[in-house]
Amino acid sequence: MQLFVNDLTVMDFSYLCPKRGMVGESWIVDVVLDGALNDESMIEDFSLVKKNLKRLIDGYVDHKLLVPVEYKDTHLRRDDNDRVEVVFNTENKQTFALFCPDDAYAFIYSDSITMASVGAYLKEVIATHLPENVNGLHLSLRNEVINTPYYHYTHGLKKHDGNCQRIAHGHRSKIDIYRNGAHCEQSEKQWAQRWQDIYVASQDDALPPSSLTMQFAVPESDYVCFAYEASQGWFEIVLPASACEVISTDSTVECLAQFIYEQQCEQYPDDQFRVVAYEGVGKGAMVGN
Repeated sequence: MQLFVNDLTVMDFSYLCPKRGMVGESWIVDVVLDGALNDESMIEDFSLVKKNLKRLIDGYVDHKLLVPVEYKDTHLRRDDNDRVEVVFNTENKQTFALFCPDDAYAFIYSDSITMASVGAYLKEVIATHLPENVNGLHLSLRNEVINTPYYHYTHGLKKHDGNCQRIAHGHRSKIDIYRNGAHCEQSEKQWAQRWQDIYVASQDDALPPSSLTMQFAVPESDYVCFAYEASQGWFEIVLPASACEVISTDSTVECLAQFIYEQQCEQYPDDQFRVVAYEGVGKGAMVGN
């Protein structure tokens, strides 16, 4: 007998990729449990499946930076305060360096972050928390089907009380832009290209390399540094300037929608715009006429 739950949850996270750098992502999770019926004539109560499995997935992957530990150019250093410094060099010689509390990461023992490697990691975690009558677990990770332009972005929200404060988590997000009441695919494509694999940072969090506490030696040019204190600890990140969009506000989806809207209005001052910016799957913010 099998019990299935589709759309169990959405994992919003970022990962380090040898080819692309830092990638914001959103994966939908479906689950199937194999097992015998219990005393309630169920494999497990649906409410418990949703609650318990979602809690585990959120705790181990959601709103984290996934690091491929076995990739040849991943370098880790842990200090005495449960902070981990990650230095990651891409195939095209770009470097991403972070120094954050341990909980900000998920360390995947693979040379790349894929649905298969993350699924295997989650299956191992979840298997130890299943009731005795469940003897099999199948996880399906998938992207939302998006037939219009979209982008992958990474950010951190220092003012957030929860896990959004982690400096490198992200989303795969569609963008809808209306120009004078009509759908404007040209503008959507421009933003999808501009923010293909982008880190969106707040100018208030920028600081010079000399203010960092990480050991990584920041290159003299073409790199930017950001850091902030949040309730979960002190977070630092260094990345190529070419992979970063610096804005004057926080990087909440509301602020991102406003930023895109203002950029559109500045480029086309005689037109009216409406921007619908998504944060992952099925949620976001709207601004404009």
